Amino acid sequence: MTSALSPDVAILGYGPVGALLANLLGQAGLSVAVYERGTAIYALPRAVHFDGEVMRIFQSVGLAEKIAATARASSKGMHFVNAYGQTLMVRRGTDGPGPHGWAGNWYFHQPELEEILRAGVARFPNVTVHLGREIADMDELDARYIVGCDGARSLVRRAIGSRQGDLGLHQPWLVVDLLCNPDSPRVKALPDHTVQLCDPARPMTVVHVGGARRRWEIMLMPGDDPERMADPDIFWPMMARWVGPDDARIERAAVYTFHSVVQEGWRRGKLLLAGDACHQTPPFLGQGMCAGMRDASNLAWKLATVLRQGAPESLLDTYESERLPHVRAFIELAVKLGAVLQETDPAAATARDARFTAGAQMFDFPQPQLGPGCRTDAPPPVGAIFPQPRLADGRLMDEVIGQRFAIVGNAELLAGLETSAALLPGVAADWLARHGASAVILRPDRYVFALAGNRADLETHLRSAMDWKGMREARQSLPPPGVRLA
Repeated sequence: MTSALSPDVAILGYGPVGALLANLLGQAGLSVAVYERGTAIYALPRAVHFDGEVMRIFQSVGLAEKIAATARASSKGMHFVNAYGQTLMVRRGTDGPGPHGWAGNWYFHQPELEEILRAGVARFPNVTVHLGREIADMDELDARYIVGCDGARSLVRRAIGSRQGDLGLHQPWLVVDLLCNPDSPRVKALPDHTVQLCDPARPMTVVHVGGARRRWEIMLMPGDDPERMADPDIFWPMMARWVGPDDARIERAAVYTFHSVVQEGWRRGKLLLAGDACHQTPPFLGQGMCAGMRDASNLAWKLATVLRQGAPESLLDTYESERLPHVRAFIELAVKLGAVLQETDPAAATARDARFTAGAQMFDFPQPQLGPGCRTDAPPPVGAIFPQPRLADGRLMDEVIGQRFAIVGNAELLAGLETSAALLPGVAADWLARHGASAVILRPDRYVFALAGNRADLETHLRSAMDWKGMREARQSLPPPGVRLA
């Protein structure tokens, strides 16, 4: 039972996803209580990569510049290389800003990222953080909504009773984080791009995290003793082709099992899940933390719209229906890439290499469509993320829109349109022409709600958006702060 003093939202878990969600909800003016059993930020590396869309989410809470100052932008991509040095596949990088207005790939030290996110939360007096507080039962919390950002062993997930879908990958790997000597000739010779070494004798990943930090991920093979793999005497010889103990200092070495699972059941009543609590992604695409950040972005505006603008609670059911197919697409691609990397049968590896004899296969991050939900029922680009152009005045598009719906379109089509959504006439004309549209309605998270070919289409889709936001019911009692029609 909630009281008048109950917070709007309680967040369990104060890792990157919980901290981002607290920033988003705090910025939206909701009262938020965060509970974290730890008393300090975990000091060792964990996640090391995020993409341009996630940097765009950081931009939405005013933290992108601070994060960019501590992270490393990379244009070099990821190279899948066989045992003989032949490049099989390349995940392309981008030179300069990508479609989201930022570099497409960023490498970072997680404790530094978390410090910036937590400092961002401190800007909001409506957000209270309780460190060193372990919640053992949901009955301890009286918030209107409770979001479990509490990881793979989530208490909130157990309370919901979610069902696990297994996508088939459960493989132990040794993760070794090194602080390398920048004056070492061998360190200077290391590649700047990420290497996925597809060697059937011992698959590995090599990542330039930034500054002195480098990461090696080493697949465990049959006969390896997981209890001994983190012993330097065991792993230094495996890394000898690149570096040795004279070239670097060990920051951390530990065995982890990479999983590929998704949960079905992200919401039950006031309980919701985000991040590793509802999906786990193998690291072969660098999308594990990114998926949780997208969860936070999707969920935050919907919670704010329900709690502040009178939208129906059914809007929250679109969170899972949209996000689950989206994150599943990334997980399935990561599993496919993992199959290329993790092939340990020499004959099968030879056959794999032969498939790439015509040249390296190039690929980009996918841009999946959200599942059914708060969007029109149409093929992409509806339900896909919209790019962020830089406007004529030098500002990035999202800086002009703020946290609301927006309409981008031909100036003539938007003329005289009565709406409190942000109107951006003349923006992204090439994009509109490419998709045969005259206008596009963007959600607060910048995913496409609808395309319109003419004014009648646009007004019809605006009414649909208004239905989702509950404006017809709220119109009599308060001025709607979102999309409004005359």
